[in-house]
Amino acid sequence: MTKKTVWKVWLRRNLLTKEVENDFIAEVSTAGSTLHNDDIGARIVAGRSELRLETILSILQARDEIVREALAQGSAVQDGCVRIAPRVSGSWVGISHSFDPAIHKLTIEVTPSTEMRSTLETVGVEVLGEKDSGAFIGLITDITTGKTDGTITPDEDLVITGDKLKIIPEDEAGLGIFFVDATGVDHPVTHRLTENMPKKVICRVPPLTSGTYTLKIVTRFSTTYHVLNEPRIITYEFPLVVV
Repeated sequence: MTKKTVWKVWLRRNLLTKEVENDFIAEVSTAGSTLHNDDIGARIVAGRSELRLETILSILQARDEIVREALAQGSAVQDGCVRIAPRVSGSWVGISHSFDPAIHKLTIEVTPSTEMRSTLETVGVEVLGEKDSGAFIGLITDITTGKTDGTITPDEDLVITGDKLKIIPEDEAGLGIFFVDATGVDHPVTHRLTENMPKKVICRVPPLTSGTYTLKIVTRFSTTYHVLNEPRIITYEFPLVVV
């Protein structure tokens, strides 16, 4: 099949397999770009749709509300891209064991549709080589659940691994760890860091509400004896979700 598009990927060392020196994971170079309803609506208008942008956005927002309501009622949702299904994670001991929020989590699972799988068959992959070993966030682990899939738990600890992550100076205004919500508002980590090292930082998640967030670290850490003159912003390229 002829490839219509190409995913350009960087290879980054796999932090989960320290015993294997030559193990890498692929990272799509455009993983940090996200389309929101405004962008989708603008693309529809650009395609010479007779509908006004405001009308399209109203329809998209109404669709989002219906999908959320259906999932909250326990129904799955199937569209032309994915199937979204409700799921309860966690271990159950015995058939009489009741739901325990400390163990079980309400979440959703997303599966590509037939149309999406067909589209993926038209995508080629170009390996750009090993990613620059500069500052980066490689993996985020929710200590409460042990998950690394992007789901996080408010008021619980996260392990952030990567390189050049240490937050220095810790007491300087504007530096630290921030969770940026969909509207662009920063939610800073205010609890003292449990661990603050170049390759690993452990922080307490703020009391976030349900939604999608982007994690960023702002620091002046340097591998030399002097801190950076200007803060460095390190952004995790995958979304974090509070369910």
